[in-house]
Parts: sequence; C-alpha cells; structure tokens
Amino acid sequence: MRREDLADADCGIAQALGVLGDWWTFLIVRDVAGGTTRFDALQRELGVSRRALTERLAALVEHGVLERRPYSRHPPRFDYLLTDKGAGLLPVLIALQDWGTRHLMGDGELTATADAASAEARRVHNLVGRRLPEVVLPGPDGQPVTVGTPDGWSVLYFFPGAYAPGINAYPPGWADIPGARGCTLESTTYADRYPKFRDAGAWVWGISTQRPDQLADFAAYARLPFPLLSDEDGRLAAGLLLPTFRAGGVTRFKRLTLLVDPTAVVRAVQFPVTDPAGSVDEMLALAREHAGVPG
Repeated sequence: MRREDLADADCGIAQALGVLGDWWTFLIVRDVAGGTTRFDALQRELGVSRRALTERLAALVEHGVLERRPYSRHPPRFDYLLTDKGAGLLPVLIALQDWGTRHLMGDGELTATADAASAEARRVHNLVGRRLPEVVLPGPDGQPVTVGTPDGWSVLYFFPGAYAPGINAYPPGWADIPGARGCTLESTTYADRYPKFRDAGAWVWGISTQRPDQLADFAAYARLPFPLLSDEDGRLAAGLLLPTFRAGGVTRFKRLTLLVDPTAVVRAVQFPVTDPAGSVDEMLALAREHAGVPG
C-alpha cells in the first residue's frame, strides 16, 4: 500500500506529516529557529549530505515553511528563514523536546527544574559562546522589544510564571511542582539589586511564556524597574532549546538565567537555579566579573 493511500485528507496530523514526515526536516527547522540560516552552516551542524539538505530545503520553501533571502549575488547565496507558517511549528518543536526530556531522558515526573548532571543541564550550559537568535518579543505594553542590547551586558532571567494577587491566579497544583515556586522572590530581588546591575553596565530582562497583560499586571504589582517580555509564541524557547515544562495548559520555562555580552553572545549560564534569591547575587558577581567592574 502506498503512503498516500494511508493519509487522511481530513486529518491535520496526516497532512502535516506529508510536509514534515522526515526527521531531518524537523532538525532543519530547529536549527533555522536557532539562527543557523545558511546552507554550509546547516550542513556542518546537521552532518547531512548536500543532496539531502538541498532537497529538504527546497521542499520547505515550496511548502512555505521557509523563505530564501539573498545575502550574496555573485555567487548567489541565500539565508533560509522561517515564514509565519514556519514559526507556527515552534510550539511543536517545544512539545517534542519537552516530551523527550521528560519521558525518554527522564522518569516522567513533572518538574520545573533539573538535576545539575542531567542532559538538559548540559544542553543549557553549552549555550556559552553561542549568539542569541535575532528575536523580537512583546513587552508588557504589547510593543515589540529586541532581546538584549548593544549598549551593555544583558541579564536574561527566565521564570515559570508570576501573577499579581487578586488579578491572576497560579494554576492548580503549582506549589507541588518542584522548582516552580519563587518567581516573585526572584523578580523582587532583581528589582532591589537593579541599581547595582546598572552600575556594572548590565541591563536586566525578565522573560516568561505568560501573556503580556499578565506580565504587565505583575510588573506593576511588584514595581519592577525593568521590562518583562513575553515568549508566548516560543520563538526564544525553540531558538535556544531552553528547558520547559507544562502546567495549567501552558508551556513554561524552567528557571534559568543567561548573561549576554553586547554582541549578543552568551557568556555565562545559571541552571538549574535552586535558590531564586541567592542566584541574583551570584549573577551580579558574574556580571561584574565579565564586564571588568570591581565588586
């Protein structure tokens, strides 16, 4: 029986697999989301043959998942970038990563943290030396904000969820998820230390998968002097393969922090974060050390 005979014309899963039914295709989308957009770099990262990569890139362009953008005319060379249709696959990649981490590399337990010796922790610490993908996220007012800044160092702390009392509520069972609690304490500690971070030449950004309006409510409640950004579409989560878990029907970040230099390269990582308040002082010391500012 031919494969097309098995496909259900009314089933979205079958139709999606008609485009993405090859594991190399998912890995190409993964790497493009992470900022690897040129043919030679993709081939080097994936270890796939030139012919196989050419065929899969052509198919993804044909189906509108990727678009080609020229960066050289002589000889003709292209960046491969996600279209809006392609960006719609990012939650699928995040779900696959979460499922694989929890059920194949883990014991199936729902957790918002990880063991320091885990494959998940190794993956996050391997971000050191990597450049952030060019990602724009909505701020609390819904306006787009470019992650990081060329005007100094950036501290990006990723947190599972924080809510303003009386306006939003934590999901049921939140307190029972290991590592989920502590977001308010972490954020208010960053607020208290914010002048010291600025003295060290560093900006602070909090990032969550919550909606911008929820983050705006919490920022106002906690009187945060820095912006909270929403990655509810998963652009940064998928681009950096950041660790996530699901609670309350929402994909959420496991708590971690990145120190990023003015050229958008990650220079230090905190993960897992087991002491939300203490990690702030540790990151302040790291920011001072990397920026060459006396403590």
